[in-house]
Amino acid sequence: MCSAMCQGLKSPVRRLANLRKAKNISTSIVHNETILVKNNDEFVHKVMNNEKPVIVNFHAEWCEPCKILTPKLKELVEPLPNLDLAIVDVEENADLVHTFEVKAVPAVIAISNGLVVDKFIGLVDTDMINNLIDRMSNKKKDDS
Repeated sequence: MCSAMCQGLKSPVRRLANLRKAKNISTSIVHNETILVKNNDEFVHKVMNNEKPVIVNFHAEWCEPCKILTPKLKELVEPLPNLDLAIVDVEENADLVHTFEVKAVPAVIAISNGLVVDKFIGLVDTDMINNLIDRMSNKKKDDS
């Protein structure tokens, strides 16, 4: 009788141990923050005052090239612990569009220490995106 009861106790314990192991594996991956900008105050607080460099993606839901660029930026930036991505919907943030003189979408600006340090407009090739991300993430490493 003890062996049947002991087997019943061991099974949940083993499952818990396996869950703990799986959890440790998944938490070892560091993801940064993707900032969905809702207003000017949030932009100032989370982007301009960010300790890390931020790549800001100005986009619109109706923009076909944006539908290609935004997921690509997320894919490339999210695994990097020393770089953040901010996404600004131009339809909801006209003041930011005016402030940063966004004339077309997609428009991407790179901000470090509260200053615009680089930008591009339109759907560009992957090498150009990678070069921007490399420059931005390396700047932070050099500052440390």
